[in-house]
Amino acid sequence: MLASTLLLIALLCAGVLIKVPYSEMTPGPTVNTLGEHDGEPVLQISGHKTYPTTGNLNMTTVRVTSADYKMNLFEAVYGWLAHDNVVVPHDTLYPDGKTEEQSTQENAEEFSQSQESAKVAALKELDIPVKSRVIVGSVLKDSPAEDKLHAGDVIKDVDGTAVEQPEDVAKLVTKHKPGEDVVFTIVPAQDAAAAEKAGEEPTATEKVTVTTEKAPEDDRAIVGIQAGTDHTFPFTIDIKLADVGGPSAGLMFALGIVDKLTPEDLTGGKFVAGTGTIDDDGKVGPIGGIEMKTVGARNKGAEYFLTPEDNCASAAKDIPDGLTLVKVKTIDDAMDSLDKIRAGKTSDLPSCSAK
Repeated sequence: MLASTLLLIALLCAGVLIKVPYSEMTPGPTVNTLGEHDGEPVLQISGHKTYPTTGNLNMTTVRVTSADYKMNLFEAVYGWLAHDNVVVPHDTLYPDGKTEEQSTQENAEEFSQSQESAKVAALKELDIPVKSRVIVGSVLKDSPAEDKLHAGDVIKDVDGTAVEQPEDVAKLVTKHKPGEDVVFTIVPAQDAAAAEKAGEEPTATEKVTVTTEKAPEDDRAIVGIQAGTDHTFPFTIDIKLADVGGPSAGLMFALGIVDKLTPEDLTGGKFVAGTGTIDDDGKVGPIGGIEMKTVGARNKGAEYFLTPEDNCASAAKDIPDGLTLVKVKTIDDAMDSLDKIRAGKTSDLPSCSAK
């Protein structure tokens, strides 16, 4: 007995002391985009008529251990055995040695972009025009463009050729050889912001010449900027939700905005949750941690879960009791499914398969 007890104690101590290269994912909070969070509405719209809503359109989240957390063997084994936890290699969540600060910053940027795309997709769904323009998204440190171009500058043309999409900028720059000059016609960020605040279209432009350099990985000519898209909305849409990161709430934000801007009650009072990235054209993309999100949604009372098509197979392997998975590829698919849920035609819903 004494020997067995001592061996057990030794094993427990070893399990606590031995660190393993794993991280853990667990169900995170789920928030109704139609409701309030921390005492204020998640979606705040001004300058346009809004309508009362009922039911739930919940976005879902996943909790993960921090980049700096060192999991011990005992915790890893417990996580593998627990039904609602997933233990994955640390590098899966934090590739390339990414720090906690870097991961938080990246998640914040993705969350901000997902909000913008959700607004655009929602307004397009309602045929409300949204103006867009190509901008300098970021400038690399020590690049040729540093101190010449700045984040937020509106790019009107490159070498006299008008740009309509962010990818147009790279195509025009790479027509050059390293060491050649590229001429950008821009509206400086400060002037563009002032014009937008005044409700006007910016007109004052400047020409900026940048000398290209060779890309580190190949022979392409680059200037060291990342082009992006900026949108001008016809009225104000604010999304108030702190302490959340990543792009996966895009679909549910878009649906919440549509619901508030239309007299039709999208859910019919039902509890619908979901996840999925969304782009400006309303295409829904896959996300991580789908198994954790379905569990978190069902624990809160969700009856239906809008699931990106590319996540369907994983989600369908272990569906929480009482939860119906609904496959979606676009915001139009989601709207059609909500019509069926509202009308009680649930047998017609597109379902997820584990195959």
